[in-house]
Amino acid sequence: MDDQEMQLKVRRVSDKFTESMYVLANEPSVALYRLQEHVRRSLPELVQHKTDMQSWEEQSQGAIYSVEYACSAVKSMTNSSVYFKNIDTLLRQTITMKEQISNFNGRRQNDVTASPPPSIPAPQNSPASS
Repeated sequence: MDDQEMQLKVRRVSDKFTESMYVLANEPSVALYRLQEHVRRSLPELVQHKTDMQSWEEQSQGAIYSVEYACSAVKSMTNSSVYFKNIDTLLRQTITMKEQISNFNGRRQNDVTASPPPSIPAPQNSPASS
């Protein structure tokens, strides 16, 4: 055999071998194995991302609840201004009445001569009421 023939046979064998390797490398079972390998490598990272996202969601839900609660508290405070105005009015009326009573008592003491006020008997505690 000469060199050319030998080279031709070697080329054919290597071409057939390359083709066989290509077919084996692209066989569906090999593709499924590679897919499984990829999933096995990337799955733990994906699970970690999922748990992180769930934790962040819980934290953000808590913050949203806090903000909504604070907003409702502020709204109720603004709505309570009517009640505070009523309280203010009632306190002013009470102060005015107290001043009138004080003035009335002061005039009455000036009008009354040195006569002592009528004595009021002290209430007696009866054993039946206790």
